[in-house]
Amino acid sequence: MLRTSFIRLFLLLSLLGITACSALTELRQDFADRVFGREPPNPPAELEDILPTHTAKIDWSSNVGKTEKFDYTPALDSTAVYAANAEGEISKLDPANGRQIWVVNVGEPISGGVGVGAGIVLVGSSKGNVFAYDVSGKLVWKAKLSSEILSVPRYFDGVVIARSGDNRIYGLDATDGSRKWVYERINPALTLRSSVGVVVDSGAIYAGFAGGKMVAIRADNGKLIWEATVAQPKGVTEIERIADITSLPVVDGALVYAVAYQGKIAAVDRRTGRVVWNRDISSYSGLNAEDGKIFVSHTLGAVYSLDYTSGKTFWRQGALANRRLTAPLPMGGVIAVGDLEGYVHFLTREEGKFAARIQLDSNAVMSLIAGAKSNQLIAETRDGGLYAISISESNVKSTAEPIPASKLSTESVPEPSPEPAPARITIPEQEAAPSLMQEPAIPESPAEPNSERSILFQNNDSILLPDSNNQDNSGPGIRLPSSEQ
Repeated sequence: MLRTSFIRLFLLLSLLGITACSALTELRQDFADRVFGREPPNPPAELEDILPTHTAKIDWSSNVGKTEKFDYTPALDSTAVYAANAEGEISKLDPANGRQIWVVNVGEPISGGVGVGAGIVLVGSSKGNVFAYDVSGKLVWKAKLSSEILSVPRYFDGVVIARSGDNRIYGLDATDGSRKWVYERINPALTLRSSVGVVVDSGAIYAGFAGGKMVAIRADNGKLIWEATVAQPKGVTEIERIADITSLPVVDGALVYAVAYQGKIAAVDRRTGRVVWNRDISSYSGLNAEDGKIFVSHTLGAVYSLDYTSGKTFWRQGALANRRLTAPLPMGGVIAVGDLEGYVHFLTREEGKFAARIQLDSNAVMSLIAGAKSNQLIAETRDGGLYAISISESNVKSTAEPIPASKLSTESVPEPSPEPAPARITIPEQEAAPSLMQEPAIPESPAEPNSERSILFQNNDSILLPDSNNQDNSGPGIRLPSSEQ
């Protein structure tokens, strides 16, 4: 009888253990949707009437297919725009008018954005496969990774860098997809599910991880160069202690910037991994940098402009609270951000005032990238809408009454001209070559920056370059711009 009781107790504990593991896995995968799901926990701020100083218009639009639960980023090269959807389709479009040139289906759901480089088009799937196509839509190779690919694969110097959902980073040979190296690390039990990928610059790969960690690794062999702490987890519960870097780092001169959710924004010396300065700002979607200024979208909806040498605030635009903003996109005199209702807002670079606003459709804007012209951006929305939007300064400064937000949202989307259906290419696989958390307070003043600062360079020359004479694989060599530049 006693033996039977022990067996029953053992089976019960085993069942509870299995259930707990299953629940933890589900929580890890779905937590981001619960925090950043389709319905906001707090209502988005009502849009205020504005006096536009610029004019935004839709140059062209297209629909590239369903996105479902995935986040996509389109890609642009000198000849085409590429986009993907959850049904496994890659579309190639003309950047001048948005017309589809061809569509190819990879045969399984695509789970991340599109990467391009050296004449190949790269996507990752929910089954953990990376696909490489040439610019004509022909499959070049397919490579199997350890789990789904939620981010954009990158190309650098003959290597394709892809990040899997279990936070492994792979270096694949760009000619045949064979594995050259893999970088992996242990993560906390509970992390945010995100589409965060990697940034590659001058032989170094920068990637953010759970727990507020950012690493630099070599692109040629995957060796760790340094690891930096952007944010320290704080709190009692696992949820409170989430401080994940869920957006791309940004490289600018001698520094690389990163921001963590429920954490800090930090500037890190690219050569040493030393944190030059940091301050309390939380972001899920990320930041951008241009000409000595950093622009970041706060988790709660404010947009900040910061000094890149110290983190000091130049301005803060707080009228977009709870609107789930994209990472800001600098466009010369204005900064663009998209929101959860399909609006793209343009803020003046120097003051953060509203310069223009346009609504694309009623679905959330997932991503913004620079367009084919200096005053153009390309936006993708949650329902698969792809839009090219141009912004120009108004010829006459408006002195009239503010334009109501409702009228600003009625910008008509041009109907695409009738055209033949795009070429649809199907490549058989065998043809391939081998509870809501408490939201962090918004700081009104920055923390005291570190008095020691890296030397910053105002030109575009890279300072971190691979060193062929470095035999110990400790990291790339450093080449400083000459004083004559």
